[in-house]
Amino acid sequence: MVMSGSIKPDKGVYILERTLDWKQGLAIALGVPLLILPSIGYFTSYVWGFSIIIWILSITQGFIQNFAYGELASRYPEASGLPGFVQVIFKGNTDNEYCASKFIGGFSAWGYWFAWNPVLAIYSILIGTYLHGLIPAFNNVPVYFLSLASGIVIFGFLILINWKGVAGGAKLGYILAVFSITPLMFISISTFFTGSFHVGNITNYMLPLDWQWDSAHIIILLGLMAMAQWSACAWETAAIYAPEYKNPKKDIPKALFVCGIFCIFTFVVVQMACVGTLGVEAIIAEPYSPMLGLAQISLGDIGVLIAIPMLLASMVLIIQTGLLGSSKAMQSMAQEGNLPQILGKSNIHNVPIVAMIIISLFNLVLIGLGNPSTILAASALGYSVANGISLFAYFKASKTAPQVKDDEYFKAPKGWKYLALACGILNIPLYFIGITMINILDFGLQSALIGLIVLLLYVPLWYYSKCEARDRRIMDHQKNLGGSN
Repeated sequence: MVMSGSIKPDKGVYILERTLDWKQGLAIALGVPLLILPSIGYFTSYVWGFSIIIWILSITQGFIQNFAYGELASRYPEASGLPGFVQVIFKGNTDNEYCASKFIGGFSAWGYWFAWNPVLAIYSILIGTYLHGLIPAFNNVPVYFLSLASGIVIFGFLILINWKGVAGGAKLGYILAVFSITPLMFISISTFFTGSFHVGNITNYMLPLDWQWDSAHIIILLGLMAMAQWSACAWETAAIYAPEYKNPKKDIPKALFVCGIFCIFTFVVVQMACVGTLGVEAIIAEPYSPMLGLAQISLGDIGVLIAIPMLLASMVLIIQTGLLGSSKAMQSMAQEGNLPQILGKSNIHNVPIVAMIIISLFNLVLIGLGNPSTILAASALGYSVANGISLFAYFKASKTAPQVKDDEYFKAPKGWKYLALACGILNIPLYFIGITMINILDFGLQSALIGLIVLLLYVPLWYYSKCEARDRRIMDHQKNLGGSN
C-alpha cells in the first residue's frame, strides 16, 4: 500500500497528500477478490459444499475487521497503512527502544509483511502451471522454469509500473480488473442460466461422510477459516488509504462497501457456481484450475478462450496488490526502527524500491517450493498474527487514540471495539492453532517450519535494527561534541 507524499527531512514524518478518491483506492484493492483462485479446490476437498458457508462467515468477519482498520487509518493520518498505525499504537511514551510493546507493534507489521509477501510466488506458480497445461509449445518445459520466468518478468514489470507511486498501480489495476473480474462474473453467473448448475451437487454433498463435530475437526475448521481470512478479509487495502483520500469520511465507506460487494460475489458465488456445476469430485480432480472446467461446461470452447486471459490478468493484478502491500510494510518497519534502515530506502517518489527488489528475490526462492497451497498455509500464520495484534491495537486505541472530528474522518459504529476484540481473540490464539494444525496435517513439518522460521526471523532483525539505531545515536552525539569543541 504505497503512500504518496514526502517526508520531513528533520523529523522523518510523512506529509501525505490527499490525492486519491475512493475509486483509486478501490482499484488497488481489486486484486483481493481474486484471491479465491488457489483455494477453490483446496476448500472443496476438505469440506465439500460447506466451503460456501466458510466464505460467507469469512466475508462477515472481513466487514468487522476492515471497519475497525478504516477508523484506525483515520485516527492516525501520518501512519503508513495497517503496519504503520499498529506500530504507533504500541510505541508508547517510553524512551526504551527495547520495550516489549514496541516489539509487539513491529511483530504485527512483520506478520502483515509475511502475509502479503508470498502472494507473488503463489500466483507465479499458478501462472506457470496454466502455461504448461494450456499452451502446447510449453508442454515439455518444466513448470518450475515457467513459473520462475513468469515471476522475473512480472516482478520487474510491476516495479517499473509502480516506480512513481500509487497512481501508476491504480491505472494498471483498472485495466487488469476489466480483463479479470468482468469475465469471472460472466462465467460464474452464466452457469445459473444455462442449466449447468445443479443445487443437488451442493445440498447432497454438504460435508464429507466421515466429518464429525469433535475437537479435532473443529481445530481443522479454524485452520480453514484462517486460510479463508487470508483471502476473503484482505480488502483492508481499500480502507487503509485514509491519509490519502480526499474525503476520508465518504471515501472510506464507499471503497469498503464496493470492494466488499466484489468479495461477496467472488468468494461466495464463484465457489457456489464451481461446486454446483462441476461437482465435488471433479473439483478435487482438478484443484488448481476449476475455473477452466466451469468455463468449458457453461460456455463451451469459447468459455475457455475467455477464461485463460481472465486468469492470467487476475493473477498479475493480485501480484501487484501483494507487492505493494508487503513492500510498504517493510518500509514502515524500517522507518519505525523495527527493521534495518536499508530496507526502508525509497526512490524520489517515496516508493520503497529496495523492499520491492528484496521481496521479489525472496519470492523467486519461494517458487522452488512448487505447491501454492503450502506457501499459502504458511503465510496464513503471518496474517493471523497481524490481524490479531491489529485488532487488539484497535481496542487499545479506543481510549488512547487522538480524537478526530466526526464531520471529517471515518468512524466505525459505536461499540465496534467489542466486535473487533472478539475477532482479535479468534485470530490469536484460535486461528493460529488451527492453521498450524493444517500446515502439519497437509504439508508436513516443512510448511509449518517455514511459517514459524520466517516469523521468528524478525527477532534477530529487530535486535540488529535497535543496535543500528544505538550506534547511530552514539555517532551523532560524538559529532555534536566535536562541533561544540
